[in-house]
Amino acid sequence: MKKQINKFKISLSPNFSSRKKKIKYIIIHYTGMESLSDTLELFVSAKSKVSCHWLISRRGVLYKIVEENKVAWHAGISYWKGEKNLNSSSIGIELENQGHGREYKPFTNSQLLALEKLIKRIKIEYNLNSVDIIGHADVAPFRKSDPGELFDWERLAKKKLVFWPKIQKQKTNINLLQIGEKSKRVLVVKRKLRKIGYKCSSNNTYDLSLKLVVEAFQRRFLPDRINGIIDTKVYARITNVSENT
Repeated sequence: MKKQINKFKISLSPNFSSRKKKIKYIIIHYTGMESLSDTLELFVSAKSKVSCHWLISRRGVLYKIVEENKVAWHAGISYWKGEKNLNSSSIGIELENQGHGREYKPFTNSQLLALEKLIKRIKIEYNLNSVDIIGHADVAPFRKSDPGELFDWERLAKKKLVFWPKIQKQKTNINLLQIGEKSKRVLVVKRKLRKIGYKCSSNNTYDLSLKLVVEAFQRRFLPDRINGIIDTKVYARITNVSENT
């Protein structure tokens, strides 16, 4: 049952577990569902085993799905900065958007305004830094692409809410890296991506897994090009982000 309370609606999900770890991250998602009602039905169904803490509609309406002192089931198999299964240490925020493969479109101003207020409150309450706000694709690049390239990280960064280092020119002798290459240059890239937080193997092969990680990085930090290829611009941005993490 949903009711209006304190400027948000409550639609509590049965899909949660006890929280035993400190809250360290906010993970931003899109719903990937055809409608808001479908999303709410999914979250309140015990059979779905899916939930989040907060859901924001395209009109900017905020829904509480799981209490923040409980673990919501939103990130699934995930990894960030050496930590697995991020559900246990994160707050999950879902934004209404049909997503890739349906009708993926820019998030609304009303959504982003509501999100900004929510992030600001959560950061203060749990003493989080801007670098601790990440996307679902960051922690699960092998199976997820949300919130995607249309999510405006730069807008939130201008309000000092998320991490977005200014793009700087970098000197590099790396012109092109793509799937299939085996070299020391690949090792250098993987080391930089691991420093940022991404999961990368320790071998020197540019395999499919690395391509998906690069695409997740591009969606986050270079949304104008998402191809899994590292050229001079992409390498410079990886270096820039890594050095400022």
